This record gives sequence, C-alpha cells and structure tokens, in this order.
Amino acid sequence: MHRILMSTVAVLGLMAASQAVAQSDDNMKKLQGMQSTGTSMDFQTIDQTGEYADQLRKNLEAITLPDGFEISLFAVVPDARHIAVGPQGVATFVGTRKQTVWAITDRDRNRVADEVKQFAPSIDFTIPNGVCFSDDGFLFIAEQNRVLVLPAAEFFYESPDVAVGVVVDKGELIPAAEESFNHTARVCRIGPDNKLYVSLGQPYNVPPEEKSDLYKREGIGGIVRMERDGSGREVYATGVRNSVGMDFNPDNGELWFTDNQVDGMGDDIPPGELNRATAAGQDFGFPWYGGGSVRTNEYKNAEIPADVVAPEVEMDAHAADLGMTFYDGDSFPRKYRGGIFSAQHGSWNRTDPIGARVMFTSLNEDGSAKETEVFAEGWLSDSGEYIGRPVDVATLKDGSLLVSDDLAGAIYRIAYTK
Repeated sequence: MHRILMSTVAVLGLMAASQAVAQSDDNMKKLQGMQSTGTSMDFQTIDQTGEYADQLRKNLEAITLPDGFEISLFAVVPDARHIAVGPQGVATFVGTRKQTVWAITDRDRNRVADEVKQFAPSIDFTIPNGVCFSDDGFLFIAEQNRVLVLPAAEFFYESPDVAVGVVVDKGELIPAAEESFNHTARVCRIGPDNKLYVSLGQPYNVPPEEKSDLYKREGIGGIVRMERDGSGREVYATGVRNSVGMDFNPDNGELWFTDNQVDGMGDDIPPGELNRATAAGQDFGFPWYGGGSVRTNEYKNAEIPADVVAPEVEMDAHAADLGMTFYDGDSFPRKYRGGIFSAQHGSWNRTDPIGARVMFTSLNEDGSAKETEVFAEGWLSDSGEYIGRPVDVATLKDGSLLVSDDLAGAIYRIAYTK
C-alpha cells in the first residue's frame, strides 16, 4: 500500500511539473504575440517600512566611507544581485540567483524606493542574475541557460505581462548537459559595438582536461558576444574562471571584468582579478593560472598558451570580486570620475574572512589601472560576522552609487553630500 501511495505521489508530481512547463511555454508564446496570459494583477510586492527596514538602516551605521560620503537604504530587495538602472530613470531592475527579477520605483524622487515588486511574473525565470540595458531602453536578462530581451521594460513593468523576445533559447546558451548549480550566475553588457556580451562561468574549481576543447568552443570559462538578436555568436575571451562583473570603459570602449579564482590553495593565494580586454580573442590564463601568476596544481606541468594576458589588478585572495561599473556620474569628486567601482562579496573559505566591501580603482592616462583602494567597508564585523555581502554597483541618474546586498536583501545608495 505504501509503495502504491508513493508511486501515485510521484506520478502526480511529474504531472504537475509537466503542466507547469507547458504553462510557461504557453505564456512565452502569448507574450511574443503581444497577447495577455491571464496572470493575476495581484503579484508580489515587498514592504519598504517596518522593523526590518529600520534594522537595515541601523546596520549601515557600521559602514565607513571617505569624507563627504553618506550611505542610506534605497530599497529592501530580497536576494538582490545585479542591477540595471533604466535609461529613462523610471525603474531600476534587480536580478537574483533564484527565480525572480525585481522592479524598483522611486516615484517621488526622494532617493528612497516607494515600491519594489516582482517583474514579469508571467515569465518563469531560472537564475535571472544578469540584467543589463541598451541605451535605447531594451532590457536583457541573462539566465542560467537562456537570454531574453524585454523592449520597453520601463513601460510594461507595471503589468504582469510584458513584451519579450528570445535572444538565446533555453538550453542553447551552453549545452544542456553542462548545466550546473555552480558558477551559473551570468552577467551581461551591451558594448560600444551595440553587441551583447555575456559571461559564462565554468562549473568546476579547476576543470578536467577533457573539458578543454568543449569549453573553448562554447565560451564556457569565458565571455561570448553576439548581435542583439542572438545571431553571430562568437567567443570573445577565454581563460576566465568565473566572471560575475563586467563593464566597458566609456573613454576607449575596452572591456573590463572581474574574475573569481581558485579555491583551496591557501588563505593568501591565488589573488582575485580585475582584467582588461583590449581586443577579441585574448586568453586570460585559467586553468593554467589559478589567479595572477599562481599556477594551479592540476595544470602546473602543462604548457601555457602564448600571449596570456595578466590581470590589471590583483585583488585580495578569496575576497570574491563580483559586480563592477565605470563611474560616469558627475556628483562625486573628480578623482572618482571615469574610475571603476567594484563589489567584493566576501570570502567563504579563508581562516580570517576578508572582503564584503566596495573597492575603487583609478586609471592612468593610457587606460591602465593606477591604484586600487577600499571605498566602503564595514559589512564584515570585527568578530568575523557578515552583516551584509555586496554583489553589484551601479550609478543612478543623479550620480549616486547603488550597492546590492544579497545577504541582507537590500540596495544601498551612496551619495556625496559636501
């Protein structure tokens, strides 16, 4: 009897899953045909008041910043990861490593969110971490194994139904057999060439040699680029372990990106990386190097490819450098304009934890990295407890800096007030 009951439950579960997939596919077809899906208008919103928001504000008293800067709570956003500020300033979109994209609205422009709600609930997302806008208002969402484009997202975000197109269909960003629970938080950017760039982390700490040809061909452990409609895909950069942050230098169009390096080699090696791609086809050294000039044990006797590109900046080992942005605002002091802000998520495998802060890297006249310094810190307490873990940074229209935190579930705003 017990076996029959368990078998019945299993069958019902499979039927429910199959129906959910069918409903999801049906919704996508309807949305692409500009038809309503019938999804309820009563979709999830997040309370921006109360004890939780008050405690987040209190936690920010621990954050230290350079003189003249202040940090405040911009929005309560569960699992907040990468940020895309709408080019019209109507809404800001935030990805997650779960199944939700959030839309933030500051209606009265007091630089505090009035509303945070689920974006496009008629679409079933899978790890929609990577969100990025084109200058003409198209929102791209890079999921674990699909890329969507949502025209006029700042217009349709009020509705459960949105205009949507498929840039890369489900199961075609990487081979389905290579899907993993690890290193699948994609990030994206539209380049100065008007092409879409997407990072593809490889799933291993250090991949086995038999994966090398496949990964190089597909761009896994690298960055791929394509036309905005998904055509003309090519591998732009290789030798990248797991990049979860990239941006283009607006002065010369060069792509910069962070990279998280090999675990298990010790507290102080290998370093994290901030890299600079000056042309297509460059190799950034992984898996021969575990970070910086530190060789991996698995490939220590292997021949290193010619012309491997060294990182522009070697960051503290295991600090987990994630999102980054070139500061293009004009409200911060001159030293920050045109430089790079980047977020360190914080270590998980270090005897003494490190990270959980925002870094700033200034540039030389030739576009190379000059100096890197801590800009904001305090999310890691003296006792080694995380009160927050920064993920991404983005510039608001007023020149202030947004910082996402997926541990606290928040977006903070850093402003210069002198």
